[in-house]
Amino acid sequence: MEILKLIIQIVSLVVITIGVVMIYDARKISKKWFSFGDRNSSVKTLKIIGFIIAIIGSLIIILN
Repeated sequence: MEILKLIIQIVSLVVITIGVVMIYDARKISKKWFSFGDRNSSVKTLKIIGFIIAIIGSLIIILN
């Protein structure tokens, strides 16, 4: 059981890292992946999604 908890914690840390990277590099990601005109709304959306992903990862660690 301890190995399973460790694996879940490592995966959760990776999820948190992905969320934080999405928050900080949202403008670069939106330039690279999206080609529509309104960049500010896509950056805001990416930051919100990154924040939600980071919160989900931290909740998994806390509840585990």
